[in-house]
Order: sequence, then C-alpha cells, then structure tokens
Amino acid sequence: MRAATKLLAAGAGAAGALAARTLLSRALLLKLRRGVRALNAGDIEPLLSGFAPDAVLRFNDGEHRWAGEHRGKAAIARFLREFAAAGLQGQITELFIAGPPWRMTLLARFDDHAHDPAGEEIYRNRTILLARTRWGRVVFQEDFYEDTQRILALETRLSELGVHPRV
Repeated sequence: MRAATKLLAAGAGAAGALAARTLLSRALLLKLRRGVRALNAGDIEPLLSGFAPDAVLRFNDGEHRWAGEHRGKAAIARFLREFAAAGLQGQITELFIAGPPWRMTLLARFDDHAHDPAGEEIYRNRTILLARTRWGRVVFQEDFYEDTQRILALETRLSELGVHPRV
C-alpha cells in the first residue's frame, strides 16, 4: 500500500509540474505576442521592459541599420525604434521554452514583413529568436534569419524610399 501511495503522489507531482510548465509557456507566448503587437504599432516599451539592463541583442552582421551587437537597454531601444520606423510588422507563431525560471532558454519563430507606401510588399522573412533569460528578463538574444540577403535588399529599398536610420 505504501508503494502505491508514493507512486500516486509522484504521478500527481509530475502532472502538476507539467501543467505549470504549460501555463508558463502560454503566459509567455501571450506576453510576447502583446509586446510584438505594440511594436507593430510603434510602441517599443512592452518588449523593451522584458530586457535586463545589461542585456545583449545580437543581430546578423552586414551593411544595414540593425547589424551587430546591441549592448544594454539604450542600444536595444534604438534597435527596436529602427525596426518600428522601417515599418516592419511581425508576429510570433511558435514558442519553445526550456530550463528553470531563473535561467530559461526561449526559442521563438518570428515572421516579419514590410510594405512600401503604395502597399507593395518589399520584405518578408522568417526568423528564429534565441533568448536566454534570468528570472524573467532577457539577458541575451540572437536572431537567426532564413535569408539575410533579404535584409540587405530591404535596407536598399528603405533608402530609396527615404527611410534612413535615425542614429
């Protein structure tokens, strides 16, 4: 009887942990989607608030306004402002999490696109965002694009439209 009770308690604990993990994943996905909707509307604050003060955002190198490593919230804020100013629109379609709350790793699929003033699509890409967190704040993020040449083509098109980096 004692072994059966222990087995039942272990099963209940495992089910509870799984349910908690599922709820955490859904809550994070909702928070990130809300932040991206705000970014799409030009408001960077909801996403920016999720970064630690010393966070690093790494974006692929190249001849474009987003290239390189962005260290600290001020640099990340500039990166997000450039994203919004370029008219980019995105959405998170999937989220995977691993690790304990004090040191989580997130993988998110992020699809983005942009249109010119006439409504013609000038950019579309798919991205995987890798983020490492510490107690709910992003401390490191690196973005991996399906096609980095599309970013360079977007930069050229934005320059032709007169949308220059704000620096």
